[in-house]
Amino acid sequence: MSTEVTPGWLPWHPNPSEPAFTPPEGAVDAHCHVFGPAEEFPFAPERKYTPVDAAKEQLFALRDHLGLARNVIVQATCHGSDNSALVDALRASGGRARGVASVGPEVTEDELERLHEAGVRGVRFNFVKRLVDDVPTEALTTIAAKIAPLGWHVVLYFEAPDLPDLEEFFRSLPVPLVIDHMGRPDVTEAPEGPEFTAFLDFVARSGAWVKVSCPERLTKTGPAALDGERHAYRDVVPFARAVVDAFPDRVLWGTDWPHPNLTDHMPDDGLLLDHVPQIAVTAEQQQALLVDNPMRLYWPEEQA
Repeated sequence: MSTEVTPGWLPWHPNPSEPAFTPPEGAVDAHCHVFGPAEEFPFAPERKYTPVDAAKEQLFALRDHLGLARNVIVQATCHGSDNSALVDALRASGGRARGVASVGPEVTEDELERLHEAGVRGVRFNFVKRLVDDVPTEALTTIAAKIAPLGWHVVLYFEAPDLPDLEEFFRSLPVPLVIDHMGRPDVTEAPEGPEFTAFLDFVARSGAWVKVSCPERLTKTGPAALDGERHAYRDVVPFARAVVDAFPDRVLWGTDWPHPNLTDHMPDDGLLLDHVPQIAVTAEQQQALLVDNPMRLYWPEEQA
C-alpha cells in the first residue's frame, strides 16, 4: 500500500483557539490518537487509510494548550496490532497518559505485561465495517479472557444499527466495557426514540462506560466548531446530555484528536472543548466527566 496520504484527508487544525471553558484541574482527554510519524512507526500494510502524521509531541502540546492534564491514547486501526507508536507516546508522557491497545488472540502473557507496564489498560474491538474486515468474535473472546487478569477493559467501537446483533456477544465478555462515541447514534432521530432508548437500556444492563465524544463525527446540521462558534453541534447535545444525566459516574470525554477520517470539516479543538459545558451543564457533572471518572478507570491507584 502506498505511503501517500489518503486523498481528501483533512489534517488536524494547526492553530486551535483558546477555549472559553476552563476545565477542572486534572482534566483528562480520554480519547485521542497518535499517528506515526510514519518514518519512525510505519503504518500497517492492511490499513484502510493513510493519515497525516500526528506525533506525540503535537498531542501533548494540544493537551497543554487546552488546559488538560492527561490523555488516554487509543490505538488507531492504521497501525494495526503494532502498538509501538502508542507505547512510545505512553513512555514519553511521564505517567500522564494511559493507553488502549490492539492485540491479536495469539498475544502472549509477556507482551501483555509489557504493555501494562507501559501504561496500557484496555484493548479496542472495532466493529465499524468501513474500517475493518469481518470481526471474528471467537478471537475476541480469547483476547478478553487473556486481559481479564490484568484488570483491563474492552473499548467497543460500533454503529447504532449493529447493536442488536452484537449485544449478546458484548454482554458475554468477562471484562468492563467502554463504548466509543455513544455508539454512533443517528442524531436525525429523536433521542427518546427506539434506537437510542435501546442503547441506553444496553448501557444500564451491561454497566458499560460511555464516551460522549465526537460530536463533529455525529452531527448532521452542526454548526461546526469553527470560526468562533461556541455552541457547536447542537443536534448532538440532547443525546450526550441524556447519557450524562443517566450515567453520571460512567461517562468519559475526549477530543478524538487528530480526528481521523473526517470528510466534511476539521474542528477547532479549542471550540471543541467549549462543547463540554453544553453536555455537562453543572460543575459536578463536569468534574465527574473530565476528572473523577477517567481517573477511576485509568489511574485507580491514585484514588483515595
